Amino acid sequence: MYSTPFLDLPPLASAGGTVRLPGSKSISNRVLLLAALSEGHTDVADLLDSDDTQVMLNALRQLGCRIETQPDGALRVHGLAGELPVRQARLFLGNAGTAMRPLTAALALLASTRGAAFELSGVPRMHERPIGDLVDALRQLGCAVDCLGQEGYPPLKLGTGSPLPLQLAQPIRVRGDVSSQFLTALLLALPLVAQQQAIVIEVVGELISRPYIEITLNLLSRFGVQVQRDGWQRFTIPAGSRYRSPGRIPVEGDASSASYFIALGAIAPGTQGITIEGVGLASMQGDIRFVEAARLMGAEITGEANRLHIRRGAWPLKAIDLDCNHIPDAAMTLAVMALYADGTTTLRNIASWRVKETDRIAAMANECRKLGATVEEGADFIRITPPDTWRAASIHTYDDHRVAMCFSLAAFNPAGLPVRIEDPKCVGKTFPDYFETLFEVCSTPAQAIPVICIDGPTASGKGTLASEVAQRLGYHLLDSGALYRATALAAQDAGVSLDDEPALARLAAQLPLAFRDHKVFLGGRDITDPLRLESTGGMASRVSQHLAVRTALHALQQSFRRLPGLVADGRDMGTVIFPDAVLKVFLTATAEQRAQRRHKQLISKGIAANIDSLLADLRERDLRDSSRTHAPLKPAEDALKLDNSELDIEQSVRTVMNWWQGKTAFSGN
Repeated sequence: MYSTPFLDLPPLASAGGTVRLPGSKSISNRVLLLAALSEGHTDVADLLDSDDTQVMLNALRQLGCRIETQPDGALRVHGLAGELPVRQARLFLGNAGTAMRPLTAALALLASTRGAAFELSGVPRMHERPIGDLVDALRQLGCAVDCLGQEGYPPLKLGTGSPLPLQLAQPIRVRGDVSSQFLTALLLALPLVAQQQAIVIEVVGELISRPYIEITLNLLSRFGVQVQRDGWQRFTIPAGSRYRSPGRIPVEGDASSASYFIALGAIAPGTQGITIEGVGLASMQGDIRFVEAARLMGAEITGEANRLHIRRGAWPLKAIDLDCNHIPDAAMTLAVMALYADGTTTLRNIASWRVKETDRIAAMANECRKLGATVEEGADFIRITPPDTWRAASIHTYDDHRVAMCFSLAAFNPAGLPVRIEDPKCVGKTFPDYFETLFEVCSTPAQAIPVICIDGPTASGKGTLASEVAQRLGYHLLDSGALYRATALAAQDAGVSLDDEPALARLAAQLPLAFRDHKVFLGGRDITDPLRLESTGGMASRVSQHLAVRTALHALQQSFRRLPGLVADGRDMGTVIFPDAVLKVFLTATAEQRAQRRHKQLISKGIAANIDSLLADLRERDLRDSSRTHAPLKPAEDALKLDNSELDIEQSVRTVMNWWQGKTAFSGN
C-alpha cells in the first residue's frame, strides 16, 4: 500500500490481464460478527484484510472473542454463543460503518440482557455520520443508548451496567431511506433475543440499498436464522432463533471493488481485456448489478459464477440516465466513466452518498470539475458532462477510499495528462493493494513513465538521497551501483578475472539479482552487507570500465522503468541510461567531506577504517570514473547540480522534491 502524501499517475495507454479481488467488506464484517455471536467455531476463508475489518477484529477480541489464524490462512472465530465474557469496554471503530452500526445494535441488546456497558467511538468523520434512526429503534426496544456528543451521532454509550427489560411484543420501526445499515444492524442483532417469541421489524419509508439487505438475509440463513420477509417493509425473526456456525464460510471477492476494473476494461484500449477473479455473475452482492450499468454504457462483459471478463465495446461510452438505488457504492465509478461518455450522464437516487465516508455527491462533483467536466448536483442526483478540454488535476480524496480508486481511472484521459491522487493510503479501508494491482494490468509507453536521475561520485550520498526521494514519491528505485557491485561479487564467486571483459559481460547478462525487503540477493544469497564493503566498491569501479559489461547491464537498468515512476542513482543515469529523464540531479560534495561520511559509516558498522586511506581511495576512484572511455562520470548538460557538503539529508531531499514539483503538471498545487 502506498503511504505517500500523494501518488502521481502518469497518463495510461492500455490495460489487460487478470485481477484477483480482495474479499468483500460487506460480507467480511457481517460474517465476523455472526461468527462471534454463534455457537461453535467458524473458519472464515478469504477474509478482506483492510482497515475496516481490522477494527471489527480488534473490537471482537476486546469483547473476549478468541480468533486464531489457521495453517491455510483462514481465521478461526470461536463463537461466544450470545454470551459476554467482557461486560465493559471502550471500542474504537475508525470510520467503519459496517462495524459501528451492527455492533451498536448487538451490544445494546446484550448490554440490556446481560447488564453490561460499552462506549463506541470512531474518527471525527464517523461522529458526523448519522445513526439516530438506529438509536431510535433501539430505544423502542427499551435499550439504554446515549449519544455522548451530538444527539443522533456517535460516540455512543450502550447500557447502564444493570439488566434492563426489553419491549419485544410490538413491531420495531426503523427508517429505511437514509441507510440500509440500520436495518441490517437490527436483523443481525435481534436473533440474540428471539428465543421466546418472534420479533417483527417494520421499515418506514422506501428502503434504499436493498441488495445489501439481501446479503444480510443470505448470511443469516447460512448461520441458521431464516428471516421471513413481507416485501421490503416487514421482516420477522422467528421465535427460537439462534446462531449456529456453518463450520467454514468463504468470503466472496468484493463486487464494489470489481467496479473499478470493470470500468477499466470498458475505458482502456487493449486486445486482451480485463479478467476479474473472485466474483462473478452469481454473486450474492447487489453491486454485481454494476455489470448491467457498464453494459448500458457500452462495455462488453461476459462471466461465470466466479469470474468476469471485460472488453472495451462502444467508444466513446454511452451517456446514461440511471436510478442507482440498487448500487449506491459502485455507482461512484459510473461518475468517472461518465467523463468518457458521448453526452451528459445523470445518476439518480443517490442521497445516501451524502452520509458516507464523506459527502460523496459534493466530492465527486468537485473533483470532476477539476478535470474539466461540467457538473450539476442535487440532494439525490449528480449530472456530469464530459470535459471539452481535459485538465491535469490533483484529486483530493477526503479520506474516502472510493474517491481515490474512482479517479485513478482519469489517467486514461485522451489529453495524455497525469493525475495526482492525494493521500493514496485511504484505499486501505477496503483494498490496500489497489494501486499495485492497477499498475500490474496497465501499461504506457516507457517515455511516459517519469524518471528522476541522481548521479554523482562515490560517497556523495546519492544512494541515500535516491532512496528517500523514491520512498516519498512511491516510485521504484534503481541502485545502479548495486548492479556493478553484484557483477563484481558474481565474478569473485565464479573465479572470473576483473580484466576478463567477455566473461564479465556474460555474467552481467545473466545476473540472478533480486531486490526484496530493502535487501539485495544474488542467486538467493543475501549480499546486502558484502555489497557495501569498500573492497566491493573498488572491484565495481574496475568492472564498470568495460564497455561489454555496461552494454549487458543497459537493458536490465532500463527494465526498472515501471509504473508509476523511477528514481535511479549512479554515475551515468542521466547521461546514458535515461537521457530523457524529467529531472536530472548531479550530487557532489568535497572529497574530504565524502571521506569523513564514509569513515563514520564504516565505524558505525564496526568496520575499522583509516580516513587518510579512504580519502586517497575516493580520489583514485573519482579519477578512474571521470576519465574512463565509456560513460565517464560527468553531469548531464541539463542536470541540476547539488553540492551537499553543508546539507543534511532532509535538506537535500527537500531540495530535490521542490525541483521535482516544479517539473510536474501540479507545480501550482
